[in-house]
Amino acid sequence: MKDTKLKVGRIPYANFFPVFYYFDKECKHTDYKFIKGAPSKLNKMLREGKLDISPSSSIEFLRNKDKYLILPWFSVSSAGPIYSIRLFSKLPLHKLGGKEIALSSDSETSNVLLKIILKEFLSLKCRFRSTNRRSVKSILSTFSAVLHIGDTAMIEAKKLSAVSNQLSTPNSELFIYDLGELWFKYTGLPFVFALWIVRKQAVAEKKELIMKLSNDLIKARRYAGKKFPLIAKEAPQKKWLTEKELVDYWKIISYDFTEKHLEGLRLFEKYSLKMKDTASRKVRKN
Repeated sequence: MKDTKLKVGRIPYANFFPVFYYFDKECKHTDYKFIKGAPSKLNKMLREGKLDISPSSSIEFLRNKDKYLILPWFSVSSAGPIYSIRLFSKLPLHKLGGKEIALSSDSETSNVLLKIILKEFLSLKCRFRSTNRRSVKSILSTFSAVLHIGDTAMIEAKKLSAVSNQLSTPNSELFIYDLGELWFKYTGLPFVFALWIVRKQAVAEKKELIMKLSNDLIKARRYAGKKFPLIAKEAPQKKWLTEKELVDYWKIISYDFTEKHLEGLRLFEKYSLKMKDTASRKVRKN
């Protein structure tokens, strides 16, 4: 039997909670089937056709433009600190050349972003390895630095008593860097971490449902912007963040997708393609 529901990815991080709170509390979504997963998991499901639409890593769209369209007006971006994309390091950033850095297995966009910041902006050559471990303290026993995203990044920062608006915070020889802030420092542009991406095939088969979801997302964004304090009272992240910290976090996120956001996305694409070409030349040379 053909599935007539719209299969929608659902990232269970704090950054998307206000949007999905609206769907849960205020929206009749009998036409939607929500499927939870980390960004890297949802990217794969979208690519394989197991999802019709999802908030997904911007790098997923850039790598597979033939498969997707962007749902206009929506993103998860920042023009400065984002708080939930952080590099935890035993060394100052400029001393990471030649060191091995652990990358979150949940991330794709942020992993590429870190490589761009280190190589293109700071001229550092580093080695990278994926990890599914969470504890910064444990990971830094074998790596010089680790990149965490989403709730894990904020939980670990909270544990280390190092939540700060500063670019880096030394704490017992620990440095924390916010990748949104670093990107903005070197480019002056917003960084687009996630987009709402829809499969072209789904547009052909479920156009009316996609239009309905788009309208619901507009309502969700308006609703959430007016009710952050109320939403924070019911957020599961309240276990480790105060309600005020949650509201402050949501206020610094840009959920829009303007011309400036597009400019930032295009610059990210330019750098990511340059890195891909460099890696390809190295493989051919070897």
